[in-house]
Amino acid sequence: MEVLLVGASGATGRLLVADLLARGHRVRAVLRAKSSLPEALRQHPDLSLTEASLLDLSDAELMRLVQGCDAVASCLGHTLSVKGIYGAPRRLVTDATRRLCDAIRANAPQQPVKFVLMNTSGNRNRDLDERISLAQKAVIALLRLVLPPHVDNEAAAEFLRLAIGQNDPQIEWAVVRPDALVDHPEISAIEAHPSPIRSAIFNAGKISRINVAHFIADLITRDEQWQRWRGRMPVIYNDMRDQAANISQPQPARV
Repeated sequence: MEVLLVGASGATGRLLVADLLARGHRVRAVLRAKSSLPEALRQHPDLSLTEASLLDLSDAELMRLVQGCDAVASCLGHTLSVKGIYGAPRRLVTDATRRLCDAIRANAPQQPVKFVLMNTSGNRNRDLDERISLAQKAVIALLRLVLPPHVDNEAAAEFLRLAIGQNDPQIEWAVVRPDALVDHPEISAIEAHPSPIRSAIFNAGKISRINVAHFIADLITRDEQWQRWRGRMPVIYNDMRDQAANISQPQPARV
């Protein structure tokens, strides 16, 4: 497969690059600085790098980037700094999602292109009856006021849900909603659910970044996984039994 990955220099994006290459696929990665990737990855023959801020690329450049791709994955996010949270561009994820989808459509692909967006468990899937407590609603309302990245994540998912929808002939999508991100060195068992099974605010679970990358890679490359989650917004956690037992060894995936 040919996969375009944006946000490749992030903590999860780097792991997704490595996972896809290890599976034998070709990756086109957009990142601000090539040096943010390990040397071994930068020299991989199946990896091509574009050093740029995605939103600075022209429409024609984006069309060339997505042309011939079977899938596009976005691990874009706002830098955890005052400038990253409150500075421009405030709609980084939404604008990137929209422009990439426009570029896919402009190329008129013969087969639908998969679009996978990494998002957050704090964002509700409005296609489902995802009920949350009044306290959580109040906190989310506050986050919308004080944290622009949360609004950006919500708007990006809503663009796919409403503007692309379930029956677009050129784009199919999935929005991956990890819970609280942690760093573990090895892939382990996870749980994937259509909706949160715990409060993202008051009782968050954990999911390792390497597991998020592996789940996204499975979506892109395994048809049974794609058919299960296409047009949906899975919420993923490290396997609860493993968390309870403090197990760190890799386990067979249960999703």
